[in-house]
Amino acid sequence: MKHFISTRELDKAEAISLLDATHDMAVARATKESSKTGLQGMTIANVFFEDSTRTRLSFEVAARALGADVITFTSAGSSVSKGESLKDTLKTLEAMGADAIVLRHAQSGSAETVVRSGWVGSHIVNAGDGTHEHPTQALLDAYTVRCRLLGSTSQGRDLTGVSVVIAGDVLHSRVARSNLWLLSTLGATVSVAAPISLQPRGLAGMGVQTFSTLDDALDSDPQVVMTLRVQRERMSSGFFPNESEYSRFWGMTAPRLAKLGDHAIVMHPGPMNRGLEISSSVADSARSTVTEQVTNGVAARMAVLQRIMGGNR
Repeated sequence: MKHFISTRELDKAEAISLLDATHDMAVARATKESSKTGLQGMTIANVFFEDSTRTRLSFEVAARALGADVITFTSAGSSVSKGESLKDTLKTLEAMGADAIVLRHAQSGSAETVVRSGWVGSHIVNAGDGTHEHPTQALLDAYTVRCRLLGSTSQGRDLTGVSVVIAGDVLHSRVARSNLWLLSTLGATVSVAAPISLQPRGLAGMGVQTFSTLDDALDSDPQVVMTLRVQRERMSSGFFPNESEYSRFWGMTAPRLAKLGDHAIVMHPGPMNRGLEISSSVADSARSTVTEQVTNGVAARMAVLQRIMGGNR
């Protein structure tokens, strides 16, 4: 595995192996075991053409935890404002010694384009491409689900028998797409709950059950509810009447949380619009995994970087 572009290309064995590697990294960090033996002497460039807090910082922490040097590039204040192309930007960073490039870009398919074009020889990690995919987020989400539901016996196991509802702005969500593919590959039963206006085409062809109301989806007794951010920056027109109505019919609220089984969990990839897609009482509850997802994101990205760059802990 030289690049990590998509969860769609992973088979079950590869997916489980990455989850197990994430576990190893999480244990190393929790026990303060040194992991700076894998990527020492290597350089990782974080190249972000879109704003980010969790993803960008967790890749920085992950790279440094593995002993790598880090270059952080953001388009604001760069030569991109002067018309420099993506190709030339990446070639410049490679010329500075970047062994791997972690790329976030607004254009769907951008990471795959970079790999197929052969513009650079660096390892490429997709940190989010438009509304297409966000594979490391899906990896950390799957790892969080496995830890919460299967506990200490989860090593080497898939997610067969786990039921997941992905709810909210699925249309604009790269997180949803990567999770749909990865969770299904791992054996989970995945369904989607979203307003019709926020359901992408082709869900039926993926074998995904869809619900047109969140309450109907919760009646199916899922073990995991993954709420998604309403991506207003990607909306050029009205996809729902107003925020109050969206919250009323689609927000993950305390009464809706009470409908779930005792061991069910609520996830959110962040950043959250509190009071819109999720209430503060749910986001801050013991059933929420929001903070765990951030913690697990470092371990997941460590696992990916080590895997693609050939490092040995």
